[in-house]
Amino acid sequence: MKLNQTEELKKEAGILAASFVKSNTVIGLGTGSTTKYAIEEIARLLKEEKLKNIVGVSTSLQTEALAQSLNIPLTDFSNITSIALTIDGADEVSPLLDMIKGGGGALLREKVVARVSEETIYIVDENKLSLRLGMQWKIPVEVVPFAYPLIQKQILSNFGFESYLRTKPDGSPVFTDQGNCLLDVKSGEIDDVAGLEKQLNEITGVVENGLFIKLAQKLIVGTSTGVVTCLPRNKLIKSEDSAAKPIESFSLIQ
Repeated sequence: MKLNQTEELKKEAGILAASFVKSNTVIGLGTGSTTKYAIEEIARLLKEEKLKNIVGVSTSLQTEALAQSLNIPLTDFSNITSIALTIDGADEVSPLLDMIKGGGGALLREKVVARVSEETIYIVDENKLSLRLGMQWKIPVEVVPFAYPLIQKQILSNFGFESYLRTKPDGSPVFTDQGNCLLDVKSGEIDDVAGLEKQLNEITGVVENGLFIKLAQKLIVGTSTGVVTCLPRNKLIKSEDSAAKPIESFSLIQ
């Protein structure tokens, strides 16, 4: 089946990300539609013996099933303490390469894996780029089910942000792989991303949140003119300083 332009660019970005994988390493396997293309490419390289002795750590049950179907060997943290390279996706990215993640509900495992990775590459399409986080996406917050109504009230009281329990089409709650609930927090444009990440996690009953700060070392972006690679900027520009496309505010290296 022929892919549309967005999917073609996502696939191209995934293939490029997979090219950074080296033989004889442990790799983190992210979750999501873009990351899927990288995982499929890693499997192809293994099958053709262009990569050897690769072991993956999955960030979700969904990714675990995909990797197993493609014959990618898997391990877990009972056997390892660090990961050479993690490839993952993101829902929204700023020019600092800070990110909002968790649209697929895997944010806890994704953050655990990212924090023990020596190198990280994130792959997105151009629509995921923002001058500041919160302009497009709500912040997913993973919470224990018992406490979610209380945490909603505390988020509103502490920050003035409305939050919404993530539900299935039938109205029942979405549960993560760890059996927790998800609140999607409508923050709007975020001024202090690191501060907000810390303050959300200080609420009792919050397990983790989807603000990923200084965890991306490289970003591969599928754009309307092809795939480009970005490094983190040192500082953000003000939104009103640029009427250009967000990609023009990112630090491109190719």
